[in-house]
Amino acid sequence: MRLPWLGNSRNANRQPSSSDIYHTEIIADVAVPERNESVRFFSRKIVRPGKLRRFSNQDLRESLLSCFYLGVAATLPVSWWGPICGWVSGFRRKRHFRKDFARYDVAVKAVLGDAVDTKSMFEAQLAALHTRRLALAAHLVAGWRWSPAIRLEGLEALQGALRNGRGAIIWCDQFAAQTIIGKRALHEAGVDAHQVSAQYHGFSPSTFGLRVINPPLVKVENRFLKSRIVFERTDAYQVTTRIQKTLKANGVVLMTNTVYAGSAFTEAAMGERGWTHLASAPANFAARAGAALFHMATIETVPFRQYRAIVNVLSAGPQMPAAPARDATAKNLAVQARYILSKRDHMLETLKLCPEQMMAWSSATRLTERPTEAAIGNDGA
Repeated sequence: MRLPWLGNSRNANRQPSSSDIYHTEIIADVAVPERNESVRFFSRKIVRPGKLRRFSNQDLRESLLSCFYLGVAATLPVSWWGPICGWVSGFRRKRHFRKDFARYDVAVKAVLGDAVDTKSMFEAQLAALHTRRLALAAHLVAGWRWSPAIRLEGLEALQGALRNGRGAIIWCDQFAAQTIIGKRALHEAGVDAHQVSAQYHGFSPSTFGLRVINPPLVKVENRFLKSRIVFERTDAYQVTTRIQKTLKANGVVLMTNTVYAGSAFTEAAMGERGWTHLASAPANFAARAGAALFHMATIETVPFRQYRAIVNVLSAGPQMPAAPARDATAKNLAVQARYILSKRDHMLETLKLCPEQMMAWSSATRLTERPTEAAIGNDGA
């Protein structure tokens, strides 16, 4: 799996990009007076659709890793799994340090401060990305040999919100264990959830990946879901309608914090001097539908043996006075901004517990101030 901030290689830069190219614009800067902060809202529109490759450079590697971890999960003791992930992550460690560490170092220190040991954290993150693959293999072949202890915190608050009859949105962070273990934690607690999922969900965005590499992950996740709502830009209206119907039926909708699936996202200050980008869709649905909004993060406390799934209520703060119809959009953005800051606070709190397990990091500079961004209006995702 490529780290989220990785760019193309020098050779790839000589060829036309296969990624979607977007035009990004600032919608509004919304102040939150009681927090003495503001949240910036962006819109993203495709100006050049990307070309779906039949086979990507990483597909062979992902296929070999999948086969290897299936063998590990089927034959070796659970106590060996963690060290094996660390060992395998070392094969390409020098390459990742050469290409990725400089940006990672700046981003992490912008959030957590200059005293943090980013070198050790980066090595641990590379290993954590492999634990995600091995966890998938374990669900496929380990069976009774593997029964991790998963502690779910915040279930009472979620159940209380559902008693109001307006549904609930659970906004999940991109920790390595969230993809499968987070869904499993809710399922084992009796929560039937509907996952909003991007079309290219998985380890590979190629045609081969969609047909061969990604389906096992989707299949395992679906064990713990009531349904999957696949998001495509061409049918955003239908997906929105389905989410609204699910919430009206008092359902639980899971959304992952990725800014690349939707047409809008936000930017807020993060930690010491960093900036984070958060999806705007969860806050928007909560503001419009009146559904309860929750933060969720799942972290591994003992490798492959113990997990902690944390669910917290997100608050929009004090109720705002009724506004005229023409101010409805401004009011909605003000409510969203408060949800965004509440989400940011909980995410930062959890991030400090296990920063090495976070798969997507923030930036040390604002989006509009990055020299590598082509005038912010032509960035690829």
